[in-house]
Amino acid sequence: MRYVSLDLETSGSNPRRHQILELAAVIEDSRHPLPLAELPAFRRVVRHSEYVGTAGALALNARLLQELAQKEPNPELCTPEELMPQLRAFLLAHGFRPDAKDCVSVTMAGKNIGVFDLGFLKELPGYGALVRAEPAMLDPAVFYLNWHKDSRLPSMRICKARARFDDQEVAHEALADALDVVRLLRPFYQLPVYQQVVEKD
Repeated sequence: MRYVSLDLETSGSNPRRHQILELAAVIEDSRHPLPLAELPAFRRVVRHSEYVGTAGALALNARLLQELAQKEPNPELCTPEELMPQLRAFLLAHGFRPDAKDCVSVTMAGKNIGVFDLGFLKELPGYGALVRAEPAMLDPAVFYLNWHKDSRLPSMRICKARARFDDQEVAHEALADALDVVRLLRPFYQLPVYQQVVEKD
């Protein structure tokens, strides 16, 4: 199955008030997985006329604000209005096809993608007409859930710890986090390994 691992960095948690600062997407084919560095990848930083956010989110994304403040040409910089057309072009260039309504519909994966990222995507011009997510989405937390011990879905850091990654901290960089989702999902392409993962915790 082909899916798109997508991650956002934002200026806060409210999609109607706060803004996307960075979007990254990685195309994965579970039948023919490539080395992570060779996966088709898309990254954009998003320039707004002004920024509205929470202190915590803006501090966490200080590197992005510095990148956005630079005057030099940046091929990865776009406006909110350009983001969906550019993502669509990337998907079309890598073999995705529009549906009968000329919308590119993809299966998306991401940590908390259904309850966080999707809300921000829906606020973008062109979402739903140019690109949209299939209703069923992949969240790696489900695969790393310990049904006997957990009271909530595990965080990205806990998922990485249960996967025995050497780097267990969350980068809070959209491309790195999108690639981590692929890394977390890959062990489950050839099951059964779920029992082994949760029993080691």
